[in-house]
Amino acid sequence: MNAEERAIQDFDALPDDGGTHVVAPKYLTQDVPGIGGTLKQYPEDFLVDEIPLYQPCGEGEHIYVCAEKRSMSTVEMIGVLARHFRVNRRQIGHAGLKDKHAITRQIVSIHAPGKSPDDFPLLEHPLVRIRWADLHTNKLKRGHLAGNRFSIRVRGVPAQKVIEAQRSLAILEGTGVPNRIGIQRFGYLRNNHAVGRAIILGDAEGALALVLGPNERSPGAQATSREQYAAGDYRAAYEAWPKGYRAERQALHALAAGASHDEALREIDPTAASFFISSFQSAVFNAVLNKRVQAGTLNELLPGDVGFVHKSRATFVVDEADAGSEDTRGRVERFELSPSGPMWGAEMQRGSGDTDRVELGELSRIGVTPADLDRASALSLEMLEGARRPLRIPVTNVDVEGGVDEHGSYVRCAFELPRGSFATTVMDEIMKINPLEAQQGG
Repeated sequence: MNAEERAIQDFDALPDDGGTHVVAPKYLTQDVPGIGGTLKQYPEDFLVDEIPLYQPCGEGEHIYVCAEKRSMSTVEMIGVLARHFRVNRRQIGHAGLKDKHAITRQIVSIHAPGKSPDDFPLLEHPLVRIRWADLHTNKLKRGHLAGNRFSIRVRGVPAQKVIEAQRSLAILEGTGVPNRIGIQRFGYLRNNHAVGRAIILGDAEGALALVLGPNERSPGAQATSREQYAAGDYRAAYEAWPKGYRAERQALHALAAGASHDEALREIDPTAASFFISSFQSAVFNAVLNKRVQAGTLNELLPGDVGFVHKSRATFVVDEADAGSEDTRGRVERFELSPSGPMWGAEMQRGSGDTDRVELGELSRIGVTPADLDRASALSLEMLEGARRPLRIPVTNVDVEGGVDEHGSYVRCAFELPRGSFATTVMDEIMKINPLEAQQGG
């Protein structure tokens, strides 16, 4: 059995066709016809504005900027900003990752003691621009945002389909949206979750085989490099690998210099390595969520659940009294409380009873145990501590319109979601097609 086969073994429960739902989702809006169509034909079709958790105070050692990027990942944008402000990437903070195939605006912090925005020239870059800059006292950390505002155009549909889109969004405003984690979390090869699993299990060779080895989904420009990697010619693979892929080139550079697979894996940027862990957690979360949607209990708190308080993000284990109380049911209806699902990690709060058995079963079904997660915590990567994630999320400030522009007819859907949520989950409910068919470039 080769390294890639080892890394995939027992992963049949997770998406292997690029989907993230493990099984076809049961839509909450199933009685409304889907509008079909295609997402992300043009960067302007997918606009994301970060809603800050707080504003910079005007003083401090950190330069806060609102950075707008076009057709670029957040990791790539951080590299651009690090070079411009002449700092190490570790001196840059951000609240979360944003879509690559889009135009997105997000807040980024740069630790530059004794400096102000006026000490640096204007950023000149074809894909990144700085909309404003100010000073603040602390580094921006993951999760330091209130949410995101989306404006999304669906192409290839008549403008009249706006009626069905409005009906679906009206339902979702009342019930909330299943908080599935979108396909972008699984990477352009759709295997980030498998890489994360291999890292957790200590299989560095298997993890790198998935990242660097032959894959039918890989861009054509990588084909030769991937074959060279599989043949063990790491120097040639590194020299041929396209320069825009930082994590892959970091690993290949280390291997070419004689590092072991374990050492090469540790050379990957910690942000990218943590993203693989998050992808694994996401795949298991999606499997748990599907069971809940199919059971019809997404809008209930059951005994043994870990309840999620939306305002404070606090969690608590639901007992029989909680589950049966009128107060709890009222708070669930008002979207103050929701059931949560597992982003598995060594420190994650677990439920009890049937809830814990289901969540543990989905983890065990793919060959990972809590003990594996405890051992992996020694890697000191972000995300390995684990967390709870609400199984449903509110969608607010909805606006829908149909129209025609130079590219043809479209339906535009605009809405706000809390942090950590995926707009593609909302669009799944509106379009009702395989999400892989709904976007270009993944």
